[in-house]
Amino acid sequence: MNIGQAAETAGVNAKMIRYYESIGLISEANRTDSGYRQYTEKDIQTLRFIKRSRDLGFSIERIKTLLSLWEDRGRKSGDVKKLARQYIEELDQDIQKLQSIRDQLQHLSDCCRGNNRPDCPIIEDLSGKRVSNRLIEQ
Repeated sequence: MNIGQAAETAGVNAKMIRYYESIGLISEANRTDSGYRQYTEKDIQTLRFIKRSRDLGFSIERIKTLLSLWEDRGRKSGDVKKLARQYIEELDQDIQKLQSIRDQLQHLSDCCRGNNRPDCPIIEDLSGKRVSNRLIEQ
């Protein structure tokens, strides 16, 4: 199938397929005599694997590792699980960081009266001034 058909079947766009080829994530497609790329069912499976991995947020480097594990029939499932667990730990750290940011913004928003006066604890905090725990009186 051509690149448009492959893209539609795999659920990605043609630009991404060309990109994956350029970085070596997938091997270059065979070409017809007229230069059109031709993709096999195995190529489609690989593209779907990559798409699902990207949907889960895996980095390109991790996807390369996962692809090599997928293609290695002698792999140990423990190796795959270890990679997933490392990623889960990173996600947990990211979640904690985002929650902390959210909490800080919530506090600043709660402290802001949101009225017509120029005093704004959000702006004060961003400029390096300290915001107290009490609501700013107007």
